[in-house]
Amino acid sequence: MEEFIVNLCPTGMIPRRENTPHIPVSPKEIAEDVRRCRDAGAAIVHLHARDDHQEPTWEPQRFHEIISEVLAVAPDIVTCVTTSGRNWSDFEKRAAALRLPPPFKPEMASLTLGSMNFPRAASVNQPDTIKELAAEMYDLGICPELEVFEPGMANMAAELARRGIFKPPFYMNILLGSFGTSDLNAANVSAFLAALPPATVWALAGVGRHQLAANSLALSLGGHVRVGLEDNPLFDWKKREPASNPRLVERIVSIGRLMGREPATPAAAREIIGLKSTENRIV
Repeated sequence: MEEFIVNLCPTGMIPRRENTPHIPVSPKEIAEDVRRCRDAGAAIVHLHARDDHQEPTWEPQRFHEIISEVLAVAPDIVTCVTTSGRNWSDFEKRAAALRLPPPFKPEMASLTLGSMNFPRAASVNQPDTIKELAAEMYDLGICPELEVFEPGMANMAAELARRGIFKPPFYMNILLGSFGTSDLNAANVSAFLAALPPATVWALAGVGRHQLAANSLALSLGGHVRVGLEDNPLFDWKKREPASNPRLVERIVSIGRLMGREPATPAAAREIIGLKSTENRIV
């Protein structure tokens, strides 16, 4: 079985220090977690930005600071920024982090392919906004990190690919177990995989207590993984033991090796996905 890509989601929008003590907040804290996770086997980092009060921010300057710190300690890692509409729907705010200058421009950016309910709020992704964000990414040479929470979103990806609105390479995170969206079970995973655009590189993510099971299932099926405190605050749910990003990465890398799979380096991840090489990137 081929190498597997570890996509680290270290921060997200929801966790706070009072309930997730190891969550990184400042650019330097995020970078230090990324460095340790890169050393443990992570190849991609999916970045959200927080202000000094732990609140999510769309401000491009904060993303610039984070990516600058990250590349200083992990210069080869694949950088991916969020364009989430969970806290703001305005296109300019959602697209702001895409427009950073080289070498800080992200290689990838998240693109959620539909609207959904989270436990306490809705995330609205209008069809036109999805297409506008995709067009902006392609214009800037950024690969969309497609995010799907329901099989219908995977169907949408395939249809937009058929129309030429989405262009290869295709990389997709399938997120399972969030209340209000698809649960983690074999039937649901099968439905997602059946709907993918051709030649899609896919990863499974599990929300909360589902993270370890989703990651392990992906490894057994030949897929890739998304792991980190954005999705899962606890290392041991029975003992209520808090997680840290490095420990989560180390655990899934160990499981992968037990199954005969090695974590992909960032260079190998670019090759698997079909991203351009960044050998000449100067930091």
